[in-house]
Amino acid sequence: MHDNYLTVSALTKYIKRKFELDNHLTEVWLKGEISNFKHHSRGHMYMTMKDDRSRISAVMFAGNNRSLKFLPENGMQVLIKGQVGVYEPQGNYQLYIQQMEPDGIGALYVAFEQLKEKLDNEGLFSESLKKALPTYPKHIGVVTSPTGAAIRDILTTIQRRYPIADITIFPALVQGEQAPVSVASAIQLANKNDLALDVLIVGRGGGSIEELWAFNDERVARAVANSIIPVISGVGHETDVTITDFVADVRAATPTGAAEVAVPSKDDVQQHLNNLNRTMSRGLEYLMNHSKNHLNRLKKSYAFRYPAQLLNQKEQELDKNIERLTKSSLSSQENLLKTFSQLNQRLENQHPEKQVQTTKKELAQLFNRQSRAMNQLYTAYNQKFIRQLDKLEVLSPLHTMKRGYAITYREDGSLIQSTKQVQPGDAITVKVKDGSLDCHVWGIEEEKK
Repeated sequence: MHDNYLTVSALTKYIKRKFELDNHLTEVWLKGEISNFKHHSRGHMYMTMKDDRSRISAVMFAGNNRSLKFLPENGMQVLIKGQVGVYEPQGNYQLYIQQMEPDGIGALYVAFEQLKEKLDNEGLFSESLKKALPTYPKHIGVVTSPTGAAIRDILTTIQRRYPIADITIFPALVQGEQAPVSVASAIQLANKNDLALDVLIVGRGGGSIEELWAFNDERVARAVANSIIPVISGVGHETDVTITDFVADVRAATPTGAAEVAVPSKDDVQQHLNNLNRTMSRGLEYLMNHSKNHLNRLKKSYAFRYPAQLLNQKEQELDKNIERLTKSSLSSQENLLKTFSQLNQRLENQHPEKQVQTTKKELAQLFNRQSRAMNQLYTAYNQKFIRQLDKLEVLSPLHTMKRGYAITYREDGSLIQSTKQVQPGDAITVKVKDGSLDCHVWGIEEEKK
């Protein structure tokens, strides 16, 4: 009986085989809402598919999601093709997604909007980054297919409008899986080239959204944004709009429109030159007339008609000016002499010898005042010192001993003031006015009070 028991692994494998043999589970078409979305670093996508009643775990491996045109997000309604299987380590059933499309709108549209929002948030569409196009370009670069209708339209338009411009073509694939890399590489090559390009046209002719998709690729958009050459985008027809149009410095509706934006019309240039020529002619004519009128006025002036009288008048004016100058010079000289005299007097008053004599007198006075002050101070301190000596003499023990008194000390030199400080047999010293006596204590008699 015990032989009928299964292991958990065996049961799980059995259930897994049942799932794999069920035709209804090996090809499942499902629609639902994405939640708990996680994009693993290895490229796999993990999520939960749900509706208003149920949910199922799902995984889309990197090999399948690599071809997605959009990035799944939480809350997105999608249409899915896949199969249901069992994840053996945990015994859970889950959906293995093979294909995914947005529900209601196309995948390319979702991818377009997602990339547009991303680059816009980075500021790549900002007007402040747009470079101005040169008015009269000398050298134009074109990134497009060398065999398409777009290059013929561009060359024809430039040749018709501005034939003096040089054109360099940078061939690129403009549709297919390799197109984004090809277009981006051509833009980078144009920027690294030593041809000194003034402007760069990037584009192709019309087509479906799939055929134009290379110009909605992030790699192409960043190549355009990083271009140091001003870029004109001319992709598809007038109604077609691509990511490249938003990033480019100037957007043209068609390749032909891009060529028209890139170069001026020779007719317009000629008309502008004619206008400049007319303006210059009118300016020269005005200057000539003005100069003639000025010359005529000079010819009719007093100086030309009566030069002798003018000369005499100027001679008189010169004499008056010389007279005024002489008076002014004499006045200035007198003022200078007066100022010099005043300064000389001030200098004599402040002569160093006078200042030295004055300082010596002041120094002698200060020395005398200092001597008197020192003598007075010395006398005062000397008298104070004598008074202190007198007081000290009065209070000195030696003065007391001169009157017949003696002073007694212990062996350690301390003064004996009481009978309690000694014991019979102690050695003591008795000082009198002319010497000292070494004695011993034979007895002690305390005075009764």
